[in-house]
Amino acid sequence: MFSLNLSSTLRRLWALNSLAYSVRVAIALAVLVAGCWSLDQMPLLVPLFLGVVASALAETDDNWRGRARALLRTLVCFAVVAFAVQAAFAHRLVFVLGLMGVTFTLTMLGAISRRYQAMGFATLILALYTAIGMDQRGDVGQAFWLEPALLLAGASWYGLLSVIWCALFVHQPVQQYLALVMRELEAYLRLKSTLFEPVRDDQGEVRRLRLAQQSGRVVMALNQAKEGIFNRIDAERASHRMEEYLGLYFIAQDIHERASSSHTPYDALIDAFFHSDVLFRCQRLLRVQGRACGELGRAILLRVPFAKGSESIAALLDLRSAIAHLKAHQEAHQAELLASLLALADNLSTLDAQLAGASHPALQLGANDGALYDRTPRSWSDAWGRVREQFRLSSPLLRHALRLSLALAAGYGVMRAIHAHQGYWILLTTIFVCQPSFNATRQRMLQRVAGTIAGLAIGWALFDLFPSLLLQAMFTVVAGVLFFSTRTTRYTIATASMTLVVLMCFNQTGNGQVLIVPRMVDTLIGSALAGVAVFLVLPDWQGRRLDALAGRSLAALANYLRALARQFRDGRVDDLAYRLARRNAHNADAALSTALNNLMTEPGRRAEEGERGLRFLVHSHTVLNYLSGLGAHREALAAGERSSALLADAEQVANFLQALGGSLVQGASPTSSNVAPALAAKATNTSTADAPQSLVAEQLRLIHGQLAPLQQAAQSLLAR
Repeated sequence: MFSLNLSSTLRRLWALNSLAYSVRVAIALAVLVAGCWSLDQMPLLVPLFLGVVASALAETDDNWRGRARALLRTLVCFAVVAFAVQAAFAHRLVFVLGLMGVTFTLTMLGAISRRYQAMGFATLILALYTAIGMDQRGDVGQAFWLEPALLLAGASWYGLLSVIWCALFVHQPVQQYLALVMRELEAYLRLKSTLFEPVRDDQGEVRRLRLAQQSGRVVMALNQAKEGIFNRIDAERASHRMEEYLGLYFIAQDIHERASSSHTPYDALIDAFFHSDVLFRCQRLLRVQGRACGELGRAILLRVPFAKGSESIAALLDLRSAIAHLKAHQEAHQAELLASLLALADNLSTLDAQLAGASHPALQLGANDGALYDRTPRSWSDAWGRVREQFRLSSPLLRHALRLSLALAAGYGVMRAIHAHQGYWILLTTIFVCQPSFNATRQRMLQRVAGTIAGLAIGWALFDLFPSLLLQAMFTVVAGVLFFSTRTTRYTIATASMTLVVLMCFNQTGNGQVLIVPRMVDTLIGSALAGVAVFLVLPDWQGRRLDALAGRSLAALANYLRALARQFRDGRVDDLAYRLARRNAHNADAALSTALNNLMTEPGRRAEEGERGLRFLVHSHTVLNYLSGLGAHREALAAGERSSALLADAEQVANFLQALGGSLVQGASPTSSNVAPALAAKATNTSTADAPQSLVAEQLRLIHGQLAPLQQAAQSLLAR
């Protein structure tokens, strides 16, 4: 019994997202502390620690070969920048101009891929670590190469440890990504069930907005899981476990499409079946399936077999029984809605089958071509093309690069003007706090200041309570591990931890308490500079981007509809082209939702502007839900005039969405269209249609009902 409990506990600990990261950092830092202490070379600890931090910041998820290649590129960048800082440090004008140029260049590299974004950010951090080390040591006559060499040694040590770890534990990150996807799907299904609450209130739009925001989180989790799988599929094509994970990814994609589908307006269902229990049956089934997604996520994380329970089967039978009862006693106005309920039940039945098939996910590959879209650049010219595309003033990346470069130059000027002691922490704070959007910068500023104050207070107390330098070195390792385990989830705690690392490290070679006041002042100045920069220097207010984001969202919906039309013409095939069109539509919807969330936190009178954007998001997301409804019931339509007319209607709707999206991107007022009346006339003629044709006609009719509100919402966006 004890061994079983111990095994279960170890599995749960191993499943923690931050555990692997924390263990690697703990090993790296502990070895450095032990080595420096045993050799009586504690002054070397600070640059070695900072090198480890920079290397860890440059780390991105990859297979061991990819990580080794990335490590070599990172170390080359680190070496070039560190020695350049060393050479230019004494020449103020050269240093500040070089710092601006390096900041701009490294920030623009983020256009290539997330890997280069992390590499550029870490290289910039290491440049300032070099300056901090030189400023701390002063004129002590040390060798020219010593400071850069120590930083590179720390970075190399952690990088080597990371590559070895990645080779030994190949699958752990993918397990965590897929488990996160399932947790987000659980939350999505739980929110979706609230739409079936038979309550007549004015909160329906609020619930739909929350659902759209949660859909964005599902999309981000799916994208992360796809990248993790893709990196490892390339490394080991014959791995059975990776085939299982790929199958689980496809299952999650299908669940998201089916869960996000809509077959009729929810308000109409509530009005028609207010006195029936059928909506409660739908709600219960969605909640049960949501819990099953959560259980599947835990099974993936703990690497235990997944067996779906029978509760969802019973809930599905109850739902079908309720629909059958209503059908036997239906009223005339309920006929079309009952057909939608039947389509919903069929959809949820297939979703339930997907969950049941998760116990043997590799079989899912038979229904897919198994291909994943590679978004990494295929050549140096492709990489340069991505960077070149960002050289336009409307690019958020270009604006951020210019803003950050100017903020660092201003920080350097302030540091020299006030003769700040340990003043390079001002620049370092500015880099960490200054983010591309105002909302992210505001949050990071508050967290940075609060974390620094907490870290300084704890450090001051620890200096008095535990004067032993060896014990303080151990605290340094613990604080470093805590920093890396919380830096992406609890930034306030991470900042407090890194403040402790700095204080304890510098106390090994001097009096760490003298850093308390300068560290606090520098943090306040650096945070203020970042806040002023994001507010005044080429501010990237989200309202200016709404038109383009809304236009791209409509263009992605149009492509998704065309991909669906091909499926109804040729038959259901889950190929890469279809999955890419579906994912692009969800990605564009998520980007618009994120921009609106940021918009609502910006200063000024943003309420009216945000309301216009939210109104557009409600209608565009509703169209996406109806398209997902079509995707959930893909099958080849019977040949004939009726099917040809439906496919022609779908093409007309796609053209309308494409034209409306183009108008938004170009900032031109959308023109009136006669597409809607023609569609309305055709979509209502269902007397001679079979069941699949009727379903497609009904979904097109629902989409058509959103075209006029979408056009009005688009005009409202442009009118501001």
